[in-house]
Amino acid sequence: MKDNAVPREPGFRDSVDLMFNRAVALMDLSPGLEQKIRVCNATYIVRFGVRLRGHIHTFTGYRSNHSEHMEPVKGGIRYAPQVNQEEVEALAALMTYKCALVEVPFGGAKGGLCIDPREWEPHELEQITRRFTYELAKRDLINPSQNVPAPDMGTSEREMAWIADQYARMNTTDINARACVTGKPLNSGGIHGRVEATGRGVQYALRAFFRHPEDVKRAGLSGRLDGKTVIVQGLGNVGYHAAKFLSEEDGCRIIGIIERDGALVSDTGLNVEQVREWIGKHGGVTGCPEGRHVPDGAAVLEEPCDILIPAALEGTINLTNAERIQAPLIIEAANGPVTAAADEILRARGTVIIPDLYANAGGVTVSYFEWVKNLSHIRFGRMQRRAEEAHHLLLIDELERLSADRGLGWELSPDFKTRYLRGADELELVRSGLDDTMREAYQSMRARWHDQEGVTDLRTAAFITAIERVASSYRAKGL
Repeated sequence: MKDNAVPREPGFRDSVDLMFNRAVALMDLSPGLEQKIRVCNATYIVRFGVRLRGHIHTFTGYRSNHSEHMEPVKGGIRYAPQVNQEEVEALAALMTYKCALVEVPFGGAKGGLCIDPREWEPHELEQITRRFTYELAKRDLINPSQNVPAPDMGTSEREMAWIADQYARMNTTDINARACVTGKPLNSGGIHGRVEATGRGVQYALRAFFRHPEDVKRAGLSGRLDGKTVIVQGLGNVGYHAAKFLSEEDGCRIIGIIERDGALVSDTGLNVEQVREWIGKHGGVTGCPEGRHVPDGAAVLEEPCDILIPAALEGTINLTNAERIQAPLIIEAANGPVTAAADEILRARGTVIIPDLYANAGGVTVSYFEWVKNLSHIRFGRMQRRAEEAHHLLLIDELERLSADRGLGWELSPDFKTRYLRGADELELVRSGLDDTMREAYQSMRARWHDQEGVTDLRTAAFITAIERVASSYRAKGL
């Protein structure tokens, strides 16, 4: 290639492979084991017809199993017109590494259906989803012990409820049928905290990062999360919850929100709830009274801020705009929002990127909790909550007795008593488990970043940690 040739923008699958290569170059893996971990085990393409509006419509769906070093394999199903085999396989590979990094006992998978859900009525989407489920389930590509989907772009707990019901109809004696899919509504076997999980995980990931002044300094920042300026690209489920929690609980200022029809910006901070409500009613940010509307939303990615959160599609930050990205810290709430070529440019500039396989692992972590709940057939907290309250009450009663007997005049504040006496419910336990998972994963990733020779960024550290765990599983199987 000539010196002045334009660099090639790698595709999504190529980007994942390039990042994988960068990690294994610093590892001592046999060529055979390296290849086994790299390749996608199987991709199934199904084409099925559904009679709708007086005609038969044929749909194409995918389910890719990247690695079965642990089973079941886990990964969402997305509904989008641009779904293709390469995209699904890249996402399945990321799921393998993501699950390994946060020590969730699943292999990696992903699914997709080539469809624009906005073109179909809800009852039509239900017919399509049930037929897609049938095509996958009869091949054991949906199964509580083998292959467990979840929501992704274009799908939600509604579609997961349809999938669970269809699977149960096909497997009437399977007592664990509800565990065939996660991300379900609460009344269909779901779990508290699943809808918010990925956005909550982004918040916990940033908290983990900001607990270490040395790491914060590497990003050219200082202090805590409080007061940091944030731009969020995509106010879907993930971006909304991340922005909401960071602004309401951590004191961050959301100065930009980017959507399909432009962006809203405000130096004083945007009200996330009001923007979300406007988008829900009008389908975009145009006309929203919050902040100032910028028609070219993509340009707002390049505005100065402390933290940039790409929370929409892959490839958002690429060769065309990487040089102009000013945020010193990027956290990948979406899958693959920074291409491998852009990643190289940003790393050379000293930009710190908290990678997707860690940053958005909150969804699969809480999916794991839901799967365990479905298999155990009992909600978290049901057995121990009142016992916790009784034990706490013993301590409160004893403190108040000592105060009265000895005339100490102690008086516990009512707010303290109320909070201390209340045992943890399912939502609190889920958040606690997610927080612990994100902290532990960050520590293991950070140790590589700081201590292993040649590891200069968090993404490489995350990949090395994940690949080593997958390799250990394969070795234990005798490979």
